[in-house]
Amino acid sequence: MTEKYVLAIDQSTQGTKAILVDHQNQIFWKTSLAHKQIINEDGWVSHDLNEIRANLTTLFKQVLKKVTANQIESLAITNQRESAAAWSRKTGEPLCRTIVWQDNRAEKLINRISYPELTDKVKNSTGLALSPYFTGAKWGWMFLNEPRVVQAQANNDLCLGTMDTWLVFQLTNGQSFKTEPSNACRTQLMNIKTGNWDQELVEIFGIDINDLPDIVDSNSNFGETDLFGLLPHKIPILSVLGDSQAALFAHGCFETGDFKVTFGTGSSVMLNIGKKLPNNFNNQLNTSLAWSINGQKSYVLEGNINYAGACVTWLKDKLHLIQDPAETANLALTANPNDHTILIPAFAGLGAPYWLPDMKAAFVNMTATTGKKELVRATLNSLVYQINDILYAFHQLSPKVNDEIHTDGGMIKNKYLMQYLSNITQKNVKIANISELSALGSAMNAMHHFDGMQYSKTYTPRINKNTAKDYCNEWTTWIQKLA
Repeated sequence: MTEKYVLAIDQSTQGTKAILVDHQNQIFWKTSLAHKQIINEDGWVSHDLNEIRANLTTLFKQVLKKVTANQIESLAITNQRESAAAWSRKTGEPLCRTIVWQDNRAEKLINRISYPELTDKVKNSTGLALSPYFTGAKWGWMFLNEPRVVQAQANNDLCLGTMDTWLVFQLTNGQSFKTEPSNACRTQLMNIKTGNWDQELVEIFGIDINDLPDIVDSNSNFGETDLFGLLPHKIPILSVLGDSQAALFAHGCFETGDFKVTFGTGSSVMLNIGKKLPNNFNNQLNTSLAWSINGQKSYVLEGNINYAGACVTWLKDKLHLIQDPAETANLALTANPNDHTILIPAFAGLGAPYWLPDMKAAFVNMTATTGKKELVRATLNSLVYQINDILYAFHQLSPKVNDEIHTDGGMIKNKYLMQYLSNITQKNVKIANISELSALGSAMNAMHHFDGMQYSKTYTPRINKNTAKDYCNEWTTWIQKLA
């Protein structure tokens, strides 16, 4: 019998991956292409949608050299969340560049509308603090600065969507204009209590609700595709999940108290809080939807760290302290144990649970003997301290937080980082045996598999609770000094 596969598309911040997943939840084959990070002097981050579409076509051709058309039974999508796209409903052509999730160009817009009644309304309706990082503000910026977007709206020719919606629209040749809750809840336009677009919020950003996609279940049939004409027949798109929620799915974190940490360009720390929303959202974390499966919604608490892997890239590209991220583990392990240098990685302020948008990055507590090794270690440690503070917030807000940290992403290969995470949090750290967890999670959703994954290694704490607390207090003291 010929093996059948789900083709999973992982549309991430740095590039596009095409991954074939079999019915044993194993990755049979994968390929990827990077796309340009378009960054201007103000630090605005954009992507070219036409480049991404061209990359997709190239990847599909590579896939079809590996398997036959009949072996691909369905397609699943996972994607960078919060990035804002706008395109023509008639032609499918982009009207401007995508504004990437990291981008804060809408900050002035947010500052203009941040009066108490509105900020309370946003938090209570969406579970999210009013912020330029969410999609609604990015679309609001487009209406003030992108004439083609304004004209398309006037001509009833505008589609607004996150990257999942744009992919579905393109792959179905404009026949399907849909999204699902794990992406829609991050636009800051969806009412988390009703699961629908919120008319009040939509109007605040100048958006016509008719220009937004339909919100359907995460395991819906999103339409059919022939992969831009490369297949002789069409296959269904059976799963769409935002990347962080897709990773939670792949970990099998389906019960209240299960949580995971994803290490990517940024980092997502996500806790499953079950099938009922908390009574209030007055906290320092984001309350979001994990997914909606067959009409049944699950909810999460999430803390997002803007700079995770991006900090290591900064060490390499800007400070030239390393040539390869793989060097950081050994450098950190051999750093002076008596050095207490700390990096405050506030390159775009500090996010959850601090919410200090104006804070600037700094190395602090250095001495004359602080060198490359100590700076590298401080960079890795800063990520752990931020994760630990988010976990502390979890414990304050949720009746149950498990003692196991499920981890995924490129940085899980860093032995120093994983051990330090276990030491500081005083929890066992389980290492995913593959790095493409978001793609796997969406493929599992397409196949209706709910059996979780295997782990390659578990780290256990090697320092006692009091020592861990001392290190954390040092970090907290410096945050308070610089806030």
